[in-house]
Amino acid sequence: MKRALITGVTGQDGSYLAELLLAKGYEVFGLRRRTSTPNYENIQHIKDKIKWISGDLTDLASLIEAVRLSDPDEVYNLAAQSFVAASWPQPLATGQMTAISVTNMLEAVRIIKPQAKVYQASSSEMFGKVVETPQKETTPFYPRSPYGVAKVYGHWITVNYRESFNMFACSGILFNHESPRRGLEFVTRKVTDGVARIKLGLEHELRMGNLDSLRDWGFAGDYVKAMWLMLQQDEPDDYVISTGEMHSVKELLEVAFSYVGLDYRDYVVIDPEFVRPAEVDLLLGDCSKAKEKLGWQLEVGFKQLIQMMVDEDLRRVRNESVKYEVPAVH
Repeated sequence: MKRALITGVTGQDGSYLAELLLAKGYEVFGLRRRTSTPNYENIQHIKDKIKWISGDLTDLASLIEAVRLSDPDEVYNLAAQSFVAASWPQPLATGQMTAISVTNMLEAVRIIKPQAKVYQASSSEMFGKVVETPQKETTPFYPRSPYGVAKVYGHWITVNYRESFNMFACSGILFNHESPRRGLEFVTRKVTDGVARIKLGLEHELRMGNLDSLRDWGFAGDYVKAMWLMLQQDEPDDYVISTGEMHSVKELLEVAFSYVGLDYRDYVVIDPEFVRPAEVDLLLGDCSKAKEKLGWQLEVGFKQLIQMMVDEDLRRVRNESVKYEVPAVH
């Protein structure tokens, strides 16, 4: 039985990855940072199947102990301060959690279990102000946020440990990937949650920022399969994971609102508060390397993804709002 240690296991990606690994017969260990009110919403259905270890990515000693206790064959480092907008008011915290923490994890693995295979979660935000389209593994980075800068550090320190210590360390440069488990602060989930609340009569407007931003959106459940495939290869390497399709925020709104029979123009209000200090205008990934070398394939398309998220938010909001006697939507 293989053993895997996952950081960020309670998040969107961590929960889908834990499901995948458990289904493959792995013994899964989850790093849990102590909080007064832990949030297990995404993994409630598999919580008891995960072996929990207390630790903090900013504390090397606790990571050394986590690696010792889990004795992993594979380590998936997914935890980070991952909300781009929060990285401007919290640049130092973002640097600690998203950049320096990567070195902590790599160092813990190097000291305790150097033969373990390591996956590092890189991000398309590293490309930022893109210098070529589509973006591939060799495209130069030009980050436009403290988050993007921190991810660039995490990416290159992973390459450095691979080359300096002969560690099996991979970075997955994942483009935007969404699901019903996405945090409500992210634009896709903000939209689908807003659509559900408007459809059910609980809200009357949705405040948005730049509707012209273009993104490459995929399904998180597909993307965690690529993470696993990277660590099954004979040699470590870095891979872009994307759909190869680009959609605007405006198109996201059109798909989500029209799915419930509404016109987004009747409800969306542009609010300067939600415009980034330094905008990333477009991101479009070239995932041909992952398809060719990993045999990775997409299963869920953009429209299907957004409709899936709207359905789940309608169900959730309706359940939360029973006291208001909200009528069912068919």
